[in-house]
Amino acid sequence: MTVNKVSILGRECIHVGYDISNHIVDTVLAEEKSSTYVIITDKNIEQAGHLAEYTQLFEKTINSNQLASRVLTYVVPPGENHKSREVKASIEDWLLLQGCTRDTVIIALGGGVIGDMIGYVAATYMRGVRVIQIPTTLLAMVDSSIGGKTAVDTPLGKNFIGAFHQPRYVFADVKFLETLPERQLINGMAEVIKTAAIWNASEFKRLEDHSAKFLKCIGAKDFAPIREHLLLCVLNSIAVKCEVVTADEKEGGLRNLLNLGHTIGHAYEAILTPQALHGECVAVGTIKEAELSRYLGILSPVAVSRLYKIFQAYGLPTSIHDKKFAQICHYKKCPLETLLKKMAIDKKNDGSKKKVVLLESIGKCYEPHASYVNDQDLRFVLTDEVLVHPYPQVSNKKFTITPPGSKSISNRALTLASLGLGECKLRNLLHSDDTGVMLKAITDLKGASFEIAPDGETLVVRGNGGKFVSTEEKQLYLGNAGTASRFLASVATLAKGGSRVILTGNARMQERPIGPLVDALRANGSSIKYLNREGSLPLDIASTGFQGGVIELKATVSSQYVSSILMCAPYAENPVTLKLVGGKPISQFYIDMTVSMMASFGIEVTKDPIEPHTYHIPQGHYVNPPEYVIESDASSATYPLALAALTGCEVTVPNIGSSSLQGDARFGIDVLKAMGANVVQTATSTTVVGGKIPSLNALTEVDMEPMTDAFLTASVVAAVSKGKTRIIGIANQHVKECDRIQAMVDELAKFGVKAEGFDDGIEIYGIDRSELKIPTFVKTYDDHRVAMSFSLLAGLVNDGKGVRILERSCTGKTWPGWWDILHSSFGVELNGFEPEAVTESTTVQNDKSIIVIGMRGVGKTCLSDWGADTLGYKRIDLDHYMEEVLGINIREFINTEGFDKFRVEEFKIFQKALTDFPTGHVLSTGGGIVEIPEARKALKEYITAGGKVIHLHRDISETISFLEKETDRPKYSDEISVVWERRAKWYKECSNYHWYSNHCDGAEDYGRLRSAFTNYLQVICGMKQINIPSTKSFFVCLTLGDLKKHTNLIKPAIMGSDAVELRVDLLDKWDNEYVCQQLAILKEYNNNIPIVFTIRTKSQGGKFPDDNYSAIKDLIFSAIRLGVEYIDLELSLPADVKFEILAKKKFFTKIIGSNHDFSGNIKWDSDQWEANYSLATSLDVDVIKFVGTATSFGDNVALENFRLKHASGKTLILMNMSELGKFSRVLNTILTPVTSSYLPSSSAPGQLTIQQINKYSCEFGLLPAKKFYIAGSPIGHSRSPVLHNTGFKLLGLPHHYDYLETVDAAEVFEKTKSSDFGGCSVTIPLKLDIMKYLTHLTENAKVIGSVNTVYKNVQGELCGDNTDWMGIYGSLTRHNVAAKGFTGLVIGAGGTSRAAIHALHKLGASKIYLINRTIGKLIEIAESFPVEYNVEIVNEPVNVDVAVSCVPGNLPLDNELKQQLMTIFEKSAGSLLVLDAAYKPEVTPLMELAKSVGANVIGGKEMLVYQGIEQFQIWTGFVAPFDEIYDAVVNH
Repeated sequence: MTVNKVSILGRECIHVGYDISNHIVDTVLAEEKSSTYVIITDKNIEQAGHLAEYTQLFEKTINSNQLASRVLTYVVPPGENHKSREVKASIEDWLLLQGCTRDTVIIALGGGVIGDMIGYVAATYMRGVRVIQIPTTLLAMVDSSIGGKTAVDTPLGKNFIGAFHQPRYVFADVKFLETLPERQLINGMAEVIKTAAIWNASEFKRLEDHSAKFLKCIGAKDFAPIREHLLLCVLNSIAVKCEVVTADEKEGGLRNLLNLGHTIGHAYEAILTPQALHGECVAVGTIKEAELSRYLGILSPVAVSRLYKIFQAYGLPTSIHDKKFAQICHYKKCPLETLLKKMAIDKKNDGSKKKVVLLESIGKCYEPHASYVNDQDLRFVLTDEVLVHPYPQVSNKKFTITPPGSKSISNRALTLASLGLGECKLRNLLHSDDTGVMLKAITDLKGASFEIAPDGETLVVRGNGGKFVSTEEKQLYLGNAGTASRFLASVATLAKGGSRVILTGNARMQERPIGPLVDALRANGSSIKYLNREGSLPLDIASTGFQGGVIELKATVSSQYVSSILMCAPYAENPVTLKLVGGKPISQFYIDMTVSMMASFGIEVTKDPIEPHTYHIPQGHYVNPPEYVIESDASSATYPLALAALTGCEVTVPNIGSSSLQGDARFGIDVLKAMGANVVQTATSTTVVGGKIPSLNALTEVDMEPMTDAFLTASVVAAVSKGKTRIIGIANQHVKECDRIQAMVDELAKFGVKAEGFDDGIEIYGIDRSELKIPTFVKTYDDHRVAMSFSLLAGLVNDGKGVRILERSCTGKTWPGWWDILHSSFGVELNGFEPEAVTESTTVQNDKSIIVIGMRGVGKTCLSDWGADTLGYKRIDLDHYMEEVLGINIREFINTEGFDKFRVEEFKIFQKALTDFPTGHVLSTGGGIVEIPEARKALKEYITAGGKVIHLHRDISETISFLEKETDRPKYSDEISVVWERRAKWYKECSNYHWYSNHCDGAEDYGRLRSAFTNYLQVICGMKQINIPSTKSFFVCLTLGDLKKHTNLIKPAIMGSDAVELRVDLLDKWDNEYVCQQLAILKEYNNNIPIVFTIRTKSQGGKFPDDNYSAIKDLIFSAIRLGVEYIDLELSLPADVKFEILAKKKFFTKIIGSNHDFSGNIKWDSDQWEANYSLATSLDVDVIKFVGTATSFGDNVALENFRLKHASGKTLILMNMSELGKFSRVLNTILTPVTSSYLPSSSAPGQLTIQQINKYSCEFGLLPAKKFYIAGSPIGHSRSPVLHNTGFKLLGLPHHYDYLETVDAAEVFEKTKSSDFGGCSVTIPLKLDIMKYLTHLTENAKVIGSVNTVYKNVQGELCGDNTDWMGIYGSLTRHNVAAKGFTGLVIGAGGTSRAAIHALHKLGASKIYLINRTIGKLIEIAESFPVEYNVEIVNEPVNVDVAVSCVPGNLPLDNELKQQLMTIFEKSAGSLLVLDAAYKPEVTPLMELAKSVGANVIGGKEMLVYQGIEQFQIWTGFVAPFDEIYDAVVNH
């Protein structure tokens, strides 16, 4: 056992080794004598057995040495959320109770949380006692345990309350790391890497060299091969920290350097905790702070690249957007302003001045302390969008700019050096995304090994002589690296080992062509399969070798195909003759470049003297030169050179001249000089000579085939040159990272510059720079060349706001430091920009068109019509639209042209519709739209941009049955079931919402379906807000196995409930289709109240199988897409499952974080419930639902104490199960789960009905009986007492409703003074008179101008409302009037007419007409409503959709009015709906008139019930059951 000792503050008190537990105990007992040793740890360490091991070892050694000492242990709950003042206080109280005195030694056994908090306990207990740190995590070993910083967290931030208290010893036993979870071990490596980066360049290089072995070994849990590496990681990091702490113990300046990555990292951590770990955030923060150093001109791009690569190599994130890290953090947003606020309270700051540790190079900081930085620079590095401000005055200034190494040469050099044998030092290699992809791929294929030379810039390649190995299937992800994909396609065929190589990339990469290269390789015997579309990645390549011989290749699309075969050809089984066929090869310069570079690596290619475009490549092996210097990228050089031409400054690029291998080196002479710039070029440099801003002239025509990538730079210069510039020879630019020619056309147009693209080029019509417009934004298409080109034009726009460029980081592909050059060298003002996030929560109120997809026969037309009505949109059936555009019936088109041609035209029409109807439409697509790959991509992009795509579905067997009978549409080419199976996954992945329709047999079924679908749309579009109740509320828990068999029970079971829970685990089946069907049934019968979607596993007290997490996720994801309002998320689910679910929630989805204890062992004052509460709050759930089990009545008291303690936090649902726990169900306020007498069983022990809860509440004095009245005269005929008393009885409420016959409002007022007054309905003649007695009026009452409902608010003040409008609103909604933009008619001029106008406006009427026997009162009414109500008096016959009669029903209609109405009704017949507000007689004269023209008619009793139900809810908080009350009002 070797123990390494490190000195800090003059003492060798830090001991590092492997398996040193005996040494630890012996040293503590010998050197730190005490009467009491207290080991404090957390539950995780205890469960791992470490506490027992150390306790036993201490006790054994104490006994064997006959020491008079005792050993005490204390265990705290794990996690950062318990690093609090409360937990610290509980430890201190316990120490006092144990009689611990000043000689106590406290031993902190655990990770950083334990070390920080227990160190602080030791610092303050008895004014300071000794502390020993035994860190058990890598992060704690190298960071928190060293240096004496101790602290606890507060709600305002981490480590704000603490002290400096040096431990007597720190013992770092590396053996602990072997039991550490993999993620925790990786997490600690962030601090190791950071420490090396600030202080120790040689250690940083050592870490780079060991990265591959590290991940492999910890993944396999095989630590022996890296044990020495881990020991050195710990030892070397500790050594640096000890040196710094010794020089600056109390953090006066130097010690700040240890906080590299922490200023930004802590800000991220504050937002992303607890999902993100400290080290992960430090890794991201270090990258951002390194980018800041580069942006300020301090740190080289190569150093930043090395930091990127080493963090990635050790499995750490480098961005919050890294896929795995983003998923772990369930895609939380980190708003810019929030980050800056978090940084403002960093401990390194001086007041409001922010400080960041800046790197100068690997192993060295810029200053011996943290440096001041401004918010503007921080904003830039923290965002991916940039505002480019106008260029400063730079004419007559001189700049020397050296672009990074050429991407083309870098990738060729990497390929050749890997194919070659021996060591080669590559100087000026481009360190970018593309070359990073190439390096990783070659490493994975074991083609070469790589390391950074001591200068930190040069890459040392040790090639294996073309011996690539693939012993197991390799998937090489290449991102959007086109060069790498083409080169590696040939390289992969050389791999030995008998396995396959998969080349894949991002979405754009999977569109870019590679077909000609694959064709040539296949023809030469290579086995290559396309895994998706023909002609593009992903490719499945067998390691079959390279036959050689004569190879024919089409080279008119990309020269990279040629270079790929050329470079691998020497390793063919036979000499290669490569013939380029199909026309003149494109980009001949790049082919020549490859041939020249091959010669530098020892292979001479000869060009056939007779046959054109034919090359002969001998067999052989590359011999690596000792050193190869890579030219700067000539394409990148065009940007600073063009900037000089545009601004009048002088720019020299020192290593790009006439002797360059690259065609783009000609740009300065052939383009800029030809346009009027003063350009001087030598063999090795190019200079645009400064002076006044030159007057640039257009180029009549320029062939840029030798420098195609530079056409974008030429285009933006041409944009401000006189005349029309025509560029040709750039056909390959259509198939680069994007269609660059089209991109230039589209983005130049935003600046007011006209451009036209064609197959081989582009024409740009230049304008004066003063005429440039300010674009809303510049889209870069994730293309580095587009971004850099438009950064040049942006600086010419004379506007102080700046030009916004998206996705600026895409320049990392070839020039990661481009923006730094603009800012630091040229002095251009750049500002980071963060737009409002495009999420469904921010787009709910927009009018973006909705796309509907689904099989033919699922009801797309019908539901789309309903949807359009609901939203006030127009419906476009894309099949009909296609027929209009093409002028031919689809069936005929398919018969004549075939399905393939139909799909091509269908996609064109789909694209046209998206362009022509971007807003205000429901676009109903053909069932086969998802068969088109481009359409699938477009649908996904539409979703990403905040759009809604709804997949409509019904029982597939019913759909098949319907389609088999259909005769007017084209027949499917396959069996319908086969078509569905093929499309099902596409429908799902191309939609973000889902609707399931059950079978409808008649008008009643269709009415329910329409009501449910309308409610669904209102929810998902944000028209209906889902608000968590704030008063007494309930949700009923359904325990039915098949809702289809029990639809008659659903409405009575939900009576009085505010929501309804679907217990999925209690259903008869759990497959997705069945559950969707059950949800659809529930939506049709639940009166549109919110649904709580719950799955309980067996261990959670339910029936769903434990551990089937994929099924749980799938069902919950389906429920969210189906618009379910509440998801019950069981907190005991694994963390990754919870995070995935939370990441999928929609803006309307409310999450109930629940936890249940069936044992009764977890008491409400225990740490476990507190830990659960902390977990729930950290997950940011909307409601917390905790359910315990009462074993005594005192458990209910403890529960209420818990509720009181957390009353100011999240909404709580707290209950106890069992008979003893029923009292807690009565006391719970919000969303109490209940059962119903109509259900076969309850879902939990002790569950009560609403009626029982109300009964017990009354008996306990919690729900006193109240008296309610109807006041007015005459009222003897009123059905209101029946209505309300029926509701009271049904819900078990102790109240009573009676008559108060009076014409005196003062008499009513006297009744309100009684303590048992509950509320009052007011009718004629008191609706106006009562208002003077009221303290408050609702907005409804103010608009309508009268009161029909009196109640007391929580302050006991009298308030007035008018629910007449809700009676009208409810009746019309029940009959499916939910469309925006309809036209309404109100008949009459009495008080109810005002309520009718208000109701029609609330329903979305675009126009409301008024008609009456006399016009006088109508004028007054019309003028009293706001202009947005759009009220107009009828002067001539009009067409209306909805009419509401407010005239007396017991009198004949005035003849003149009757005639006017007859004319209007006849004009509107067909879809006209008429509501008569009078409910006596049963059929009024107006109803007879409406029926005579075929209008749909609603009687007034529905209105009476709806307005009464609204009153009922105002008074009691309960939604009264409509059907039962209606039956009582009408029939009893």
